[in-house]
Amino acid sequence: MRRRYRADAFFATVNPTVFIASTLLIGGFVAFGVILPATAQQVFGRIHAFITEYLGWSYLLAVTFFVGFLLWLAFSRYGPIRLGQPDDRPQFSFGAWFAMLFSAGMGIGLVFWGVAEPVLHYQNPPTGSGGTPEAARQAMIYSFYHWGLHAWAVYVVLGLSVAYFSFRHGLPLTIRSIFYPLIGDRIYGPIGHVIDILAVFGTLFGLATSLGFGALQLNTGLHVLFGLPVSPWHQVGIIASITTLAVFSVLSGLDRGLKWLSLFNLILAIGFMAFVFLAGPTLFLIRFLMDSVGGYLEQIVGMSLYTGAISGSQWQKDWTMFYWGWWIAWSPFVGIFIARISRGRTIREFIIGVLALPTLFVFAWMTIFGGTALHLELFDGEAGIAAAVNADTTVALYRTLAELPWSTLSSAMATLLIAVYFVTSSDSGTFVVDALISRGAKHSPRRQRVIWGITEGAVAATLLIVGGEQALDSLQTGALTAGFPVAVILAVCCFSLLRALRREYQVPGVHPSVG
Repeated sequence: MRRRYRADAFFATVNPTVFIASTLLIGGFVAFGVILPATAQQVFGRIHAFITEYLGWSYLLAVTFFVGFLLWLAFSRYGPIRLGQPDDRPQFSFGAWFAMLFSAGMGIGLVFWGVAEPVLHYQNPPTGSGGTPEAARQAMIYSFYHWGLHAWAVYVVLGLSVAYFSFRHGLPLTIRSIFYPLIGDRIYGPIGHVIDILAVFGTLFGLATSLGFGALQLNTGLHVLFGLPVSPWHQVGIIASITTLAVFSVLSGLDRGLKWLSLFNLILAIGFMAFVFLAGPTLFLIRFLMDSVGGYLEQIVGMSLYTGAISGSQWQKDWTMFYWGWWIAWSPFVGIFIARISRGRTIREFIIGVLALPTLFVFAWMTIFGGTALHLELFDGEAGIAAAVNADTTVALYRTLAELPWSTLSSAMATLLIAVYFVTSSDSGTFVVDALISRGAKHSPRRQRVIWGITEGAVAATLLIVGGEQALDSLQTGALTAGFPVAVILAVCCFSLLRALRREYQVPGVHPSVG
């Protein structure tokens, strides 16, 4: 009787269908990727190749539509509508809100690729010859494109829709709620369960992959600073340490652990940027930022719709289509978390805060770090950053810092930044998975958060132990292929949200399912 009571108590706060199905799906996927990594890589690679070859154009079209839809919505008559009841006000200050959404959105990835991507584009641009001043300019423009408005638009579409239906109309804080205007109470049945299971799958594996790559770069940083050997077992130790910190953070809740860690991370990131900006080629970076922003605005429409139909599309498949699919696959995680912390803000404030401001931060970050590396490559041929990036992308940031004054201090700042981003990413992901498993509940037993926090670290560690980077690549590609059905969900978000907003504007206070 005691065991049955415990099971009943557990499932009193957990959706049993979503929990059991998600556990079996995740376990089977891990087993496939770990036991048969080569086969998994081949299978997922073929699926990925099919999507990019025959359906990749739809990714480009969809993400471009999201940007246009959100810009229109922000300045439409619906902009002043509040995500909540009319008297609701934001739970977090603007600074804390921005820090948390940015930490969840792309913290680790931006540190990882801030130098590596511009340098790789500089060597191998989509058109023209590499290694030239024009290639350097285009490298920064394409880096802006991949990490700017389009990337954040994917998160905004889903996050805004979840926040609106949850806080405005009292529906669960899960993706299934977006479908209420279309299918009504059937969101609580099998269709809703499938939607949430896909969201759990994408969130957990997106996080596991990021944690794996974060561990690789953190291992490199500790090797530079303290001579720690670079190996899978040391990376597993890093994951275990960071996961422990993340579990303690998630137990303390949003108001204490994650909020203050995110604020610390934002302050550290700004301080790190300021150091490199002043220690690096300052005047060049100012001028390069202006040139790159101008080029980005000039070329944004052409880049958004460029498929390489005549010149060849391999670069587009390897970079843009990959990024769009990856942002889409990640959108359940980031979108739900941003929704969770955005109650009380208006639609206009949400869109501008999540779309425009992080994009400006990305522009500054990419220019300062990637621009410094490109300056060293263009005007100091002995820097060797490009060769180092070709050999190992994890050393890109540290190799650049080595060319600047006080390289040990800056490398220590970079390593600390990666570690704290590591914690905040795991922390925010745990909150999202817990909400999906708990029927959208905003408060759940601590044991559930501990379970999912440990699970994220365990999945990433298992992949590194057994399959190394090959297993990570297999699962990353598998998660990428999940982007296509999620893209359909995002399209539904736009239709469903607009339908509900029109109805509310006509008859204030009416439930979105009416009419």
